[in-house]
Amino acid sequence: MLDRSLEAVVELAKSGLTVRLVVVFGTHKLDTVSYLARYADTFQMVFVYQDQSFEPDLDGAIRTALPMTRGPVALVLPDIVVSGAGSAGSLLAALQQVEVAGWSVVAAEERDPGMLRQMGALALVAGDDVATVRAATDKPADPSGFNAFWGMVAVTEEEAHRLPEVVRKGADSPLSGAVALVVERIVNYNTTMG
Repeated sequence: MLDRSLEAVVELAKSGLTVRLVVVFGTHKLDTVSYLARYADTFQMVFVYQDQSFEPDLDGAIRTALPMTRGPVALVLPDIVVSGAGSAGSLLAALQQVEVAGWSVVAAEERDPGMLRQMGALALVAGDDVATVRAATDKPADPSGFNAFWGMVAVTEEEAHRLPEVVRKGADSPLSGAVALVVERIVNYNTTMG
């Protein structure tokens, strides 16, 4: 599963970009740290122990990682796999879009309310060439009005400090106005559906 979730990151490195993978871990993830050694020749890796003063949740992990980032930043979660039509090169395309919009997401269309309650829900509006995020929230109690969810997020270096707000409950999501690159399928292996 980890290899599948990193496919888009490997594609970035193959495109010629210098890629730094910042891995946030705790004591329960030491096997993951060992496993990632296989990527040492593919991209730079930085390992940082999660600072519990930032909270133990995902937004705390993101805040722990941010000081280790440079340039545009992509949030790629180890339990999310992007696949199917439109997935090859989707992260590279998302990173190219941040120069235009500041934020971009790799998203999949979804209408199932149960799935949307478990994900970073998006309300997408179709455009001429790409879709745009009209509204976004993480794991909404009421998913009506949402028609997609994100699998990866890309942001400019200047806006990266707001990345934790993407996954923080009750925060105003900075994803409104983001470019959305729609792929065929995104699977979250930590959800009860998928």
